[in-house]
Parts: sequence; C-alpha cells; structure tokens
Amino acid sequence: MAAENTAAAPATPATNDDAAKRVRPRKIGVVTSDKMQKTITVVIERLEKHRLYKKYVRKRTVLKAHDEKNEAKVGAVVELEFARPLSKTKRWNLVRILRQGDGG
Repeated sequence: MAAENTAAAPATPATNDDAAKRVRPRKIGVVTSDKMQKTITVVIERLEKHRLYKKYVRKRTVLKAHDEKNEAKVGAVVELEFARPLSKTKRWNLVRILRQGDGG
C-alpha cells in the first residue's frame, strides 16, 4: 500500500491586509443636508421599471455619511464608500467631492 500524503498545506491566517484589499461598494449622490457635525445626508436617485405597468419610476435612497472635515456643502455631488457602522444610522464615508455645491 502506497503512503498517502495526508499533510495538507498549512492554512494561512486571515490578516488585516486581506480586509484592506476587499473592494467596498461605492455610490455617487447629491448632498441634501450638512447641518450635522461631521455628517452629511446624501440622496441617491435611480430609475426602476415597474413590474406590472412597465413604466420607469424614480426611486431614491437616503444615506448618512461621515464627513471628517465638514467640506461637503448642500448640492455637492459626492462619492461615498461603505464602512463599518459609525453610529445608529451612519454606515458610509465621504471619499471625494466630484462637484461643489452652492452651499444653500
């Protein structure tokens, strides 16, 4: 009987580098409120086709995002990245401002 190789390759433990390499979802939206400290409210609009009537309906998602430097103003188009929970409702980080808002 031939000796079988039962020794499996050693499993490498998961490191923090693996988590850093993971691609996190990103979204682009418009800032609707910047009245909170270090937090912005962003609206993301999309069109979805109604199942029955086949008409396109405008849907919106409201997200709260962390803005460390309070640099995003109302009307700005921003890019957000998913993050760990920062508060009860805040799960996104501001990555960059694509277009400045009017601030009003």
